[in-house]
Amino acid sequence: MSGLETSELKLTPLEDDVSLHDMLEARIQEMRTDEKDAFYVVDLGDIVRKHLRWLGTLPRVRPFYAIKCNSTQTIVHTLATLGAGFDCASKAEIALVQSLGVSADRIIYANPCKQASHVRYAAEHGVNLMTFDNDAELHKAARINPNAKMVLRIVTDDSKSICRFSMKFGASLKASRHLLETARNLGVDVVGVSFHVGSGCQDAQTYAQSIADARVLFNIAAEMGFNMNLLDIGGGFPGSDTNAKLTFDEIAAVVNPALDLYFPKGCGVNIIAEPGRYYVTSAFTLAVNIIAKKTFSKASANGGEEPVHMYYVNDGVYGSFNCILFDHVQPDPIVYKHVEPEEPVFESSLWGPTCDGLDRVVERMQLPELHVGDWLLFRNMGAYTMAAASNFNGFPKPPLHYVIRNADWIAIHELHRSLSEMRTCGGEDEVAVPLSCGLESCEPGFTPPSAASGVNV
Repeated sequence: MSGLETSELKLTPLEDDVSLHDMLEARIQEMRTDEKDAFYVVDLGDIVRKHLRWLGTLPRVRPFYAIKCNSTQTIVHTLATLGAGFDCASKAEIALVQSLGVSADRIIYANPCKQASHVRYAAEHGVNLMTFDNDAELHKAARINPNAKMVLRIVTDDSKSICRFSMKFGASLKASRHLLETARNLGVDVVGVSFHVGSGCQDAQTYAQSIADARVLFNIAAEMGFNMNLLDIGGGFPGSDTNAKLTFDEIAAVVNPALDLYFPKGCGVNIIAEPGRYYVTSAFTLAVNIIAKKTFSKASANGGEEPVHMYYVNDGVYGSFNCILFDHVQPDPIVYKHVEPEEPVFESSLWGPTCDGLDRVVERMQLPELHVGDWLLFRNMGAYTMAAASNFNGFPKPPLHYVIRNADWIAIHELHRSLSEMRTCGGEDEVAVPLSCGLESCEPGFTPPSAASGVNV
């Protein structure tokens, strides 16, 4: 992988002083009056800066990007070029990653309950690292892939997370002992422990407790003759610190000392994580157009009447805003036109374009009066939006327009060059992040690290 050329890529390079607002304005202005389709602007530089921030903030943890969050080819290729690993959950996700030249040792098949044919596909393509939490998966591994390296997923207390996973996945410590015994009897190699605190985690101590639980299981496994060497701390990392109840730095402030306590440097355990929304949320901005408007009156508090506006836009819950249903997102639109501070606001609702009454984007909010043809912007739309969008009623998914500033483009190539040199020299366990990548001033309070350990490329 020597560049960012992909079949879907429409990349616009930007001068460093050009804002995302300028790019949106240019895109809107070039549209014909009657063809104001919804679209995304994707800032690839935001992903670059997120990666550098990860390497500096969690230096012992190798990121394996969760494909399910956003599987657009250019995003996957960008992260592959930066040296990330990948968390895949199906045959198709494995195929996507490997089609971009990613080696099998940079993939973890992190689905505890897998279809047998997908396990066979993974084995045929060299992907041996897989998670499990039940007997059936061990028997599949023993039958289909004798080279399997299994990672035991344990249950966590995810009661303080927005999207909980432990009701579906994870083995208790008691059940884990039984699973280890089964693995030993079947001759299946168990090489590590994984957990996931749930998406939208709001209590950083959940990570610390889960890391402590993993240590207990490592000790049990050692007593049973297993030589575990991998800890997977899962996901749950926020994609934007704006309005986040728990920031990335706050999580890191708990995770790092917990790792140092239970899995200190030099203990022989490699540590990975499965960030998804962390990487892509803030890189995507969605622009939608008001295609229709309906107004009715209701009684006001002073005994008169006041207007209520219903606006219909050209993306909805069957498209990008499926995140409302599946990811508990509450969209917050930005009016894309000049509004005077004293301009009145009215009760308003936003609706998608399909013929389904369920297709409501915002039930009630205060907006200035808008008109057909006006634009609304939605920031932080990169996670679990395009991934589950459909073409219901014949409405297409919005096109993606990628942008990158010169400094970020240089950063990608500098880091890629460093990774290539380290592969040549055999130093794959550490990645030197170049100090000349031009990002020193891109994020207030953030200095790119000089080195970070453990990114396998």
